[in-house]
Amino acid sequence: LEDPFRLYRCHTILNCVDACPKDLNPGRAIAKIKSLIAERRH
Repeated sequence: LEDPFRLYRCHTILNCVDACPKDLNPGRAIAKIKSLIAERRH
């Protein structure tokens, strides 16, 4: 997260959800972080 553009490389196709061996939802976590950053900027 050192570079905020790293988050925006995720295009929410959500292939990561299917591939995650721990049944996590990385797409949801990335979306949450994106929204927190957007709130912080305002």
